[in-house]
Amino acid sequence: MTAPRAEPGAEPDYRFTLANERTFLAWIRTALALIAAGVAVAQLLPPFAVSWGRHGLATLLVAAGALLAVASVRRWQLVQRAMREDDVLPPTRLPAVLTALLLAACAAVLIMIFLGRP
Repeated sequence: MTAPRAEPGAEPDYRFTLANERTFLAWIRTALALIAAGVAVAQLLPPFAVSWGRHGLATLLVAAGALLAVASVRRWQLVQRAMREDDVLPPTRLPAVLTALLLAACAAVLIMIFLGRP
């Protein structure tokens, strides 16, 4: 079943607006989790064999969380505008970028673990 098309500039069906908001909040939760992980790495982990490793990883996680929060607001705005103008939804690179950042963090941790082995 397809939803009726709205007039461009009209208020979209509230269900789509709420779904867009839920998606935005999911991205914000992910951003908060990245920031919390960065704080936990900086405050709770013992120092790595690489002197700057713990702070470097924490910085990467917190920066990724901050960037994700900003990008998710922008994504929410673009989708909301597309729905109001009855246009196609814009493509997103957020999942790919988040995956790349997490892959980089995992690779950095693995490298620091192997460097710390005797």
